[in-house]
Amino acid sequence: MSTSPSHAVGTSAAKPRRKAPVAAAPKVGLVSLGCPKALVDSERIMTRLRAEGYDLVDSYDGADLVIVNTCAFLETARDESLEAIGEAMAENGKVVVTGCLGVHENLIREIHPGVLAVTGPHQYESVMSAVHQALPPAHDPYVDLLPPEGIKLTPRHYAYLKISEGCNNKCTFCIIPSLRGPLTSRPIGDVLKEAEGLAEAGVKELLVISQDTSAYGIDTKFPRQEWRGKEYRTRFLDLCEGLSELGIWVRLHYVYPYPHVDEAIALMAEGKILPYLDIPFQHASPNVLKAMRRPAHQEQTLERIKGWRRDCPDLVLRSTFIVGFPGETEDDFDFLLDWLQEAELDRVGCFKYENVAGAHAQALGDHLDEDEKQDRWERLMEVQQDISAKRLARLVGRDLDVLIDEAGDAGGPAVGRCYADAPEIDGAVRVSGGKNLRPGDMVQVRITGADEYDLTGDVTSRG
Repeated sequence: MSTSPSHAVGTSAAKPRRKAPVAAAPKVGLVSLGCPKALVDSERIMTRLRAEGYDLVDSYDGADLVIVNTCAFLETARDESLEAIGEAMAENGKVVVTGCLGVHENLIREIHPGVLAVTGPHQYESVMSAVHQALPPAHDPYVDLLPPEGIKLTPRHYAYLKISEGCNNKCTFCIIPSLRGPLTSRPIGDVLKEAEGLAEAGVKELLVISQDTSAYGIDTKFPRQEWRGKEYRTRFLDLCEGLSELGIWVRLHYVYPYPHVDEAIALMAEGKILPYLDIPFQHASPNVLKAMRRPAHQEQTLERIKGWRRDCPDLVLRSTFIVGFPGETEDDFDFLLDWLQEAELDRVGCFKYENVAGAHAQALGDHLDEDEKQDRWERLMEVQQDISAKRLARLVGRDLDVLIDEAGDAGGPAVGRCYADAPEIDGAVRVSGGKNLRPGDMVQVRITGADEYDLTGDVTSRG
């Protein structure tokens, strides 16, 4: 849960009068689970709550009501969400459930029949209606309730920028389309204005997120809108160009390797957006990719990676993979390992396949046992550690801009990130030699060491 301070605004008069007592603001707690897209949903709910006069608190016993924003992508995530709902019910008793698990209302009410309301993902109006019914707002006009950038769950210096909801892909292991619906792109003018407001509020890094970032605008046929006196189309490249005008870091996530992604590499080479692409490849074997029904898997990916790195040598690529998918043979897995060694991706996450209720992959034959999945996970991560160490070693001796996330304790090194590191999922840079560094500071660091995941370095100058 999160809290946000209020700032009192007072007035003076020649003859003071006794002011009528203002009703105490109702207090709401929020538990946010799942991916960055769910985090943005939580931020929007918090912003609406704060704008309407609710206080946000970080304890169950201090809350008049608790909202639980759930995840249901995997069975483990579903179990975690049900456990979080149960904890909120036990500790508080007045609970509104929203998020991806909300599409399974019958399941939630069967296990937790006392919840006040259940809504699905990005159903902000339904969440607010449920809150209004259970806990009417008490507005205080003397209190400044809302900072210009809205309420954020991330540190002040970086923020997630959601450009669309839903997904049109039909991957057999995924139920996101049934949870969040088809692709629904936000108008580019709205996105750029939100980004501009975040930059003006002090955000130094925007992390662009969606279910399929490179499909942005396909559903709306790329309509045009004006921003800062220039016309932009609601599409991937125009979005990158617009965001590059803000003068802050722009990091792209969930980018499927459609052909038009190549056009953004030039912006990276010119330093307009970070040379970083998060591409969820999931596998490399044609047989497995076909069984997964992955979009864009037919593209000549290795050749394109070579072309991207030729045009933008600093490019960092991160991806995620699934091992142990139904029907994955040892030959398929060996193909994946060989592909990784040739692709030399900088950052890789790996998941063992897990059945998800409602996903088509459950019905596929030749499911692997857990021991085999674990063995393949360990082998892939061992290979990738060597690749990551090799890729990071090339940064030793270079001077890099580093955004500080954590101040050093008791004279120890501060912790930050360079262009190669997304928060929470990638590595870090441990920074020595900078006195009084604070979160949000941008410093130049000479890199002196590297391992499989992290870098070390010394401050050479401050931004």
